[in-house]
Amino acid sequence: MKKTYLALFLTALLTIFLVACGEKNDSEQASADINADKRVVQIGYLPITHAVPLFVEKELAEYENFELELIKFGSWPELMDALNTGRIDGASVLVTLALKAKEQGIDIKAVALGHRDGNVLVVGNEINSVQDLKGKSFAIPHKFSTHNILLYQMLKKIGLEYEDVEAIEVPPAEMPAALSEGRVAGYVVAEPFGAISVALNNGKVLYQDQEIWQDSIDCTLVLRSEFIESEREVAEQFVSNYLKAGEVAELKDEQTHNMSSKYMKVEKDVLDLSFEWISYDDLRIHEKDYNELTKNLIEMGLSERPPTYADFVDNSFIDKAN
Repeated sequence: MKKTYLALFLTALLTIFLVACGEKNDSEQASADINADKRVVQIGYLPITHAVPLFVEKELAEYENFELELIKFGSWPELMDALNTGRIDGASVLVTLALKAKEQGIDIKAVALGHRDGNVLVVGNEINSVQDLKGKSFAIPHKFSTHNILLYQMLKKIGLEYEDVEAIEVPPAEMPAALSEGRVAGYVVAEPFGAISVALNNGKVLYQDQEIWQDSIDCTLVLRSEFIESEREVAEQFVSNYLKAGEVAELKDEQTHNMSSKYMKVEKDVLDLSFEWISYDDLRIHEKDYNELTKNLIEMGLSERPPTYADFVDNSFIDKAN
């Protein structure tokens, strides 16, 4: 009799277990089916403070009808190749590189800035003036960059020619070491790489970017036009969330630090200093700022016929979000 009761008990227990597992599997499958129906938006980035709104948007995860996948790249050429060939839907990228791609026929639109300010011109501790840079090497991340224009403008401001210094392209992450080892006399680059040298007392700020070029624009959020046209609703929600993330990033509080630190491996004091120099409160690309950028590119011989503001910039997403 005891064996009969035990057998019945074990049978009932097994039935309950199988039903529970079945319900769990059904629930998991339903969740998987829902996620499978969502569009995965793939956005490229480099681990810099200029892309913080992207990091915050990903961590807040407030999107409804899409999933956001951030794809890290090691260099701007690598990122641009993925963007130009359609392997990603968009990117946080140097506005000048995106502009050049547009000029060469790549169908992309700039929909928002990545930041404002946050490009410092850092020099070795022995450099006390721009004149001291004459005949020395100065690092830039790319010749086709806002940073290169800032170098040009800084030299022009005090009567030096661009050729009076040797502008060399150096990967951003290598710039602090290049300065500390004396391979370059200074550099201008996206954050947090300027703050690293200053925090380590290996360099100092010669100029903030706004002292050289007020309202300069640097990194921008661009989307491929085919993504915008085929999935307008998803693109609108993505940009709307991005703008909200910019507002959160501008708080520069512990939450912003924690979210950013998942994508940038830097010391807290470096990130604190970097955040002092940068802002995320106005991410609209204004026409006068864009026109000033293209004027400089033409003046430096870096572009002959840059795309017009109307052809390159799409403010409809920001207009709708506001």
